[in-house]
Order: sequence, then C-alpha cells, then structure tokens
Amino acid sequence: MNVSTRVEAALGAAAKDLLEHRCQAILRGSIATPGPDFVDRVFGGSNRNPRVLASMRRLFGAGRLGGSGYLSILPVDHGVAHTAGMVFAPNPAYLDPLSIAELAIEGGCSGLVTTYGAVGTVARAVAHRLPLILKINHDEQFAHPARYDNILFARVREAASMGCVAVGATVYFGGPEARRQLQEVARAFTEAHVLGLATILFCYLHPRALLAGGKDIIFAADLTGEANHQGATIGADFIKQKQPLFGSGLRALQPGYGRTDERLYPTLIAGHPIDLTRYQVMLSYAGRCGVIHSGGASSPDSLRQALRAAVVNKRGGGMGLLAGRKVFQKPLSDGVALLHAIQDVYLDPSVTVA
Repeated sequence: MNVSTRVEAALGAAAKDLLEHRCQAILRGSIATPGPDFVDRVFGGSNRNPRVLASMRRLFGAGRLGGSGYLSILPVDHGVAHTAGMVFAPNPAYLDPLSIAELAIEGGCSGLVTTYGAVGTVARAVAHRLPLILKINHDEQFAHPARYDNILFARVREAASMGCVAVGATVYFGGPEARRQLQEVARAFTEAHVLGLATILFCYLHPRALLAGGKDIIFAADLTGEANHQGATIGADFIKQKQPLFGSGLRALQPGYGRTDERLYPTLIAGHPIDLTRYQVMLSYAGRCGVIHSGGASSPDSLRQALRAAVVNKRGGGMGLLAGRKVFQKPLSDGVALLHAIQDVYLDPSVTVA
C-alpha cells in the first residue's frame, strides 16, 4: 500500500474533503510555508545569531524528515503534570530515559523534548545522534490542591551545557499566572538565543480558567491563535499548539473577556478544520513561527487520529506533529510504526499545502 492510499484509507469518508480542500479565507500565498530552505528564507534576515540558525538547521536536518522543512518531535514531559505512574503505566519501560531516547532515534524523530532529569541522564550518550530539547518549565500537579501553573524546573544555561539545540516552555494563556509565566519565559528565551539555542513555546490555553457554559474552549481557533501571536511576540521560533476544533471562543466569553471583531468570522476564520489551522498559522507571524500540533492522548483509534491531525496540520500550513502518549504508551515497534506513518504524510508530495 503506498502512502497516499494508506492515508486515504485511514481518513475514510473524510478523505476527499480533507485532501482536496482549498483555503479561501487565508490563501496559501499569505503565509511562509515550510520547505528545505525555511531557516535561510525566514530566519536568515532576523536577529537570530548564527549559532541559533545552526541549531535550527540541526533540528531540520535530523531524522526521517531531515531536509524537508517539517519536524517530527517526540515529547515526553507528561510525567510531571499527569503523574509518572499514570502516564507510564501502559509501558513502564519508558520510565528509563535511555529507552525514551532510543524510541526517538528508532522512530526517525527530528528531536526529543523532555525534562531536565531525563536530558541529563542521557545527554552524553545520545546528543550526537539525536537533537535534544530541554523543557524548562512544567505544570506540577503533585501539589494539593491542583494549581495549573507552570513553574521553572530548569535553567537555559544547563540546556546549553548539555548540548541541547533548543529549549521549550509552556504558558497557560488566559490563566491567573499567565503574566508571570510570560515574563519568565520571555527572559529565558532571550537568554536561549544569546546562547545559540532555538525556542519552542507550548502556547496552551489555561485548562480551567477559560470556560463557557461550564465547558472548556481550549480548542477554539481564535483563542489559540491569539496565544500563538503572543508566543511569537516573546521570541518563540516554533509554537506547539492544540489543533483547533471550532472557530469562536472569544464570542462565547463576551462580554467581559478580551475583544474581538465580527469580521473575523468567516472572513479569516472559516469553519473547515484546515482553515482553522490556517488561522493559527497566520497569527504565528504568518507562518514565520512554525506551528507544530499536539498529537493528543493515546486511544484505540490512534493511527487514524494521528494521520488526520498530520494531514490537517500540513495542509493548513503547519510544520509538524508532536506525538507523545500515542507513541510511548505502546510497545517500541508499534510506537515506531506510528511515528513513521505520521512522518510519511509530511514526506508525501501529494499531500499539499491547501
């Protein structure tokens, strides 16, 4: 079965709609699309110093997607927020950081983003074979009561000393601690660039603060787009975001929260999932900050979900997928196969930017 046929089979009845859709609200020509020359074309004229550009090139040159302009990054930082026992219960082998690194290498990943302890445990063993990204803050959920607040667990200078190519951090936009988190991360990202490291911001909406009618709206394109824009504003080179499921969250929060303009809907924010992603990309400095989507939680339907997410991300103008629990909560061979299936979407020339 060739790649296109496998993707079509996984998408099922939605295949034609997802693979043939054309964005009309925000045209392809309006964004900086991924490609082999992305670093030079987009960041070559920026204030990023040559060492940052070299770190980016190393990230884009690694793994099965090397040279394509797309990224496939394995994130394994879940054990802090969700408790290690819960996250690794399906596959306790990955409590060993070396096993995590081997999964990323075998899976052909562009890089591994993980905790300070995990990076420190394997840095000398794998840094020459696998680009490492240090996640410097986490939503620590072992404290009681739960606070949903990202706090610093590591320092940028330690990422540089361990041979990392980038640092990652999370801000919970819309939450009570968002302003402090923005200030902390902005300082950290400035230091990272000085030290020659690229930066990845997990631009998540606060999981409890933004509610409408008792329901969370963390998958709204307008709200996640605003988070992306603020992430780009503090110097993120790449943005990790949840894939949008619907267009308007700001309207649901009115009056009293933020501001919006009715001309956004549907002039810029159309209802199709690829158009929703295109809006996220547009608000990430018109694609100059690459948008990488989350792969989501593990499920019996992981392959279909992951391939659909990859198609929507790529066709919307995104830069890749971070698949974590879908991958490491499976046996090694199954996790590698899922990573390769996701990567094949980005390697398939018939899956185009819409």
